[in-house]
Amino acid sequence: MSTTSLLVESLPALAQGAVLTVKFAVLSMFFGLIAGAVLALMGVSHSRTLNRLARVYVSVMRGTPLLVQIFVIYYGLPSFNISLDPTPAGVIALSANVAAYLSESMRGAILGIHQGQWLAAYSLGLSRRQTLRYVIAPQALRIAVPSLSNSLISLIKDTSLVSVITVTELLRSAQEVIASTYQPLPLYLAASAISIICNDLLCGISGLSSCPARIRSQKCAVS
Repeated sequence: MSTTSLLVESLPALAQGAVLTVKFAVLSMFFGLIAGAVLALMGVSHSRTLNRLARVYVSVMRGTPLLVQIFVIYYGLPSFNISLDPTPAGVIALSANVAAYLSESMRGAILGIHQGQWLAAYSLGLSRRQTLRYVIAPQALRIAVPSLSNSLISLIKDTSLVSVITVTELLRSAQEVIASTYQPLPLYLAASAISIICNDLLCGISGLSSCPARIRSQKCAVS
């Protein structure tokens, strides 16, 4: 079989795997953003207990390999009578991992807002919660967009690790075709090309989403 025919015949399987990869990344990013926001708020709170809990969580999740975390959730939780299917186990593992990185990005963005913004809001009678919600968070979000976009792109590549728990994402789809055709090089290259396309599309989307923030900053500089 020629390389062209091989790629044409394997394209539906690779496309199906790519769709699942993107779904995994989007779901994990969604839940990771929620957990990351909670951890970021814990990190900037005045409570030492919450600060320490957030730091311990971030340290553990960033200090251990993602593959180990996937194994612990999929193979370890059944020891506590908690059995998960491969798909939810993969989403939980990826979400828990990316939450640690997102929390640091958001915490850094919040701390990057000038202290005068807090003082100005307090002088208007806003509480700390109101200040964080209406004044600090919108500005911090614009600062954190590039870092959050990079985390999403990295998450696309990290989804390949869930293939070890039999999730048929892009990499495993390629491996299944390789098992029947015995032609690994063109199929791995095709999977890599599809991954690059997905990453480039996400880069373009994130670039468009950050354009309004850049335009506002340029207007402020001109004024």
